[in-house]
Amino acid sequence: MSSLFLLLFLTPASMLEFRYHTNQEMEQYLLQVNASNPDITHLYSIGQSVLGRELWVLALSVRPRSHTVSIPEFKYVANMHGNEVVGRELMLQLVDDLVRGYRNNESWSTQLLNSSRIHILPTMNPDGFDVADTHCQFSQGRWNHNSVDLNRNFPDAFIGLRKQQQLNEDKREAEVRAVMDWLKTESFVLSANLHGGALVANYPYDNSNGGSELMGGASVTPDNDVFVHLAKVYSHNHASMHQGNVCQDSRPFLDGITNGYQWYPLPGGMQDYNYIWAQCLELTLEVSCCKFPPADQLPVLWTDNRKSLLAFMKQVHLGVKGRVFDGSGVPVQNAVVEVKGRRNLCPFRTDRHGEYYRLLLPGNYSFTVTYPGHEVLTATLNVPYGPDQFSAMKHDFLLQRIATTTDKTPMNATPTCNHTLQQVGGATVGPTWSGSAVGLSLVAMLRTLMD
Repeated sequence: MSSLFLLLFLTPASMLEFRYHTNQEMEQYLLQVNASNPDITHLYSIGQSVLGRELWVLALSVRPRSHTVSIPEFKYVANMHGNEVVGRELMLQLVDDLVRGYRNNESWSTQLLNSSRIHILPTMNPDGFDVADTHCQFSQGRWNHNSVDLNRNFPDAFIGLRKQQQLNEDKREAEVRAVMDWLKTESFVLSANLHGGALVANYPYDNSNGGSELMGGASVTPDNDVFVHLAKVYSHNHASMHQGNVCQDSRPFLDGITNGYQWYPLPGGMQDYNYIWAQCLELTLEVSCCKFPPADQLPVLWTDNRKSLLAFMKQVHLGVKGRVFDGSGVPVQNAVVEVKGRRNLCPFRTDRHGEYYRLLLPGNYSFTVTYPGHEVLTATLNVPYGPDQFSAMKHDFLLQRIATTTDKTPMNATPTCNHTLQQVGGATVGPTWSGSAVGLSLVAMLRTLMD
């Protein structure tokens, strides 16, 4: 067989069908896409599963190999539960769609790849997928090879310190450690993880300890308005999710969205971890009523979700972005960038490039920037809607040194998380050190099987 014929045979056009691809087929597809499009793709592994399968991520951008200042990082993660399989096929179709759109010079694709860097992890749980069967709801394969639910294995800000110490990093599953390490390498701004078994866009918090975050049965983040907007962007661009009552075995969801805790409490979830510790706003997207629907439904499922997937990626351009410079004009890491009225458990801070990203809806916001040895800087910004222009508002902060100070804080000191949450009744608890996880009701425990 000639090399030319082999190349034609292996092109995405002939490889990617609407069917369920094995882990090996998925890997070969990603390798081929990467080899055929080196100018806009970069394939890398964030680690291995328990059984040693690579956790492949494909980055797509006009500069795919590394971060570019002012270009936000976005990610999709699928197949966290091995038996929830629609997401991994949607991700392969999305890769194909983005590459083809860019090659055909279609504006929606070129604008996305010019303005953002998109990371796609089609399967976080390849071991579970390999043993999954096709039951609509209760099939095997949900857990990883060690029979652990990966979406209950992340550190949880609402669980007491003693329990967190018991579940130290050595007891984190390999797949979870890989994602946690991944979040340290990139400053992700927006993310979604794709699940199955319902049709709803789920937003943080997933857990609570009965503190001031608990409002009307929901566990509300300081960025609740942004999260509700993000969830509605997905649900209202979906063919039917916004109706809220499509799945027979699921409760109705107004507008096709739900606060995670209000649906059912979930300790150790990935989306809360992303938001609290990695300052990445993440949703959990339930994209199919059945976890493992027949393969002949995949074309319709792709059509139903395609517009939502693309619209959600554009939301990485909400709000404000920029850099923080010290008194010498050098960009600084770990400068705290806070927005009045949004007291995050872990303050948002600049990355190693001195960059910050704050997803905000249009409006006026008061910013406060703090950094050791420098005057506290405040500014009021009028924030427009950025997604339509594929760029958030850009604003840099220039700090001034304190002329005379007794501040002994090292210049490279890392800001700590806020250590108090006002609990209902007046008691204060810390997000990772006191209090206990809210017990799951019988109904909630049954719902955890549904995800």
